Amino acid sequence: MKDVKVVQYGCGKMSEYTMRYVREKGGTIVGAVDINPNIIGQDISDIIGGETTGIHIVSVEEAEEMLKETEPDIVIITTMSLMNDVKDALLLCARLGISAITTCEEAFYPMNSNPNLTKEIDRLAKENNCTITGGGYQDAYWGNLIATLAGSSAHITKIKGSSSYNVEDYGIALAKAHGAGLTLEEFEEQIASYDNITEEERNRLIEKGEFMPSYMWNVNGWLCDKLGLHVTHQSQKCVPTTHTEDLHSDTLHMDVKKGMVTGMSAIVTTETEEGITLETECIGKIYAPSDCDQNIWSVVGEPKTTMVIERPATVELTCASIVNRIPDVLRSDAGFVPTSQMGELEYLK
Repeated sequence: MKDVKVVQYGCGKMSEYTMRYVREKGGTIVGAVDINPNIIGQDISDIIGGETTGIHIVSVEEAEEMLKETEPDIVIITTMSLMNDVKDALLLCARLGISAITTCEEAFYPMNSNPNLTKEIDRLAKENNCTITGGGYQDAYWGNLIATLAGSSAHITKIKGSSSYNVEDYGIALAKAHGAGLTLEEFEEQIASYDNITEEERNRLIEKGEFMPSYMWNVNGWLCDKLGLHVTHQSQKCVPTTHTEDLHSDTLHMDVKKGMVTGMSAIVTTETEEGITLETECIGKIYAPSDCDQNIWSVVGEPKTTMVIERPATVELTCASIVNRIPDVLRSDAGFVPTSQMGELEYLK
C-alpha cells in the first residue's frame, strides 16, 4: 500500500475505519467526498481522529474537480447498497480512469441483478484502463471461506448459509432498505411485494435495472461464478422481523414500536445445472439487547461441514476486507471485475 493514493467517497460510519486502515497500511488519503452539509469542509481528522491532515471533505458537486486534481490510484465508495444508488460515483471513476472499490452490496456481483448498468461501467472502465469492483464482509465470510469449504468436499448437494447483522451499524440508507421502522402493511407494499412476481416479470425488471436484490442474491451469483456453477433458476423472498418490545433506533431517530418492522430476513434459493442448490439467508434488523451478529454456513454432501462464527465484528471486517483488496484491484484487468475473479483475500502487511 505504500505510495497508494486513496480518495474516500462517503464519510459516514464506515469511513472512520476505511480511512484509518488505509493510513495504517501505508496508503495516503488525498481527498474525501460526502453529501452531508454538516461535515462538508471538515478535515478528515474530525472523522478518524488524530492531528489535522489538511484534507477537507468536499461536496459531490466538487468531486470530479477534486479527483482530477488529486489523481488518486483508487476510490473507496462507502455510501449505499444498490447499484442505481452508487452508479454516479462508479461511472465518474470509470470515466476518469480511476479504479474503485465499493461496499455497495449489490456491486459484489451485479451481473445477475443490474446487468446493463454493469456492462456500461465495464465498458467505460476498459476504455479508460481502470478496475471497478465491490467487496467487504461478504468477500470473506459469504464468499472465499465458503469456496474453501467446498474445495475440501468430495461431493456437494447443497450450500446453506445464514448471516445476521445489526442495521444500526451501517447508516440510515441500509436500515431503510431493510424496512426498519415500517408497519407490516407498509413492508408488504414497499418491500415484500417486489418478490411476489413471476420469473418473467423479475427478468424484465432485471433487464430494465429496476430489480431490488437482497444481499444474498448477489452472493449466490458470486459463489456460482467462483465455483464454476451454472445457474438455472433463482428466487428470493423477504420476510419482516419484529420484536415483542419497543426498540430505539439511533440511526432512524425513532422508537420502533413492538409489532413494527425491525428489519428483514431475505432468503435466496439458487438451482444449478450441476445439481447443487444454494439456499442462503441474511437477517438484517435493529438488534434487541440479547441479539448478536452470527454467520453460519453448511456445505452439505460428503462430508457435511458446518462453519459457525459467533459475534463477528462485521463493520471492522467489512472495512479491513475493502482495504486489503486494494492491491488486487490495482493489478486486476480493466473493467468491472468481481472479486470472485481476483483470487483469495489476503492479509495486507
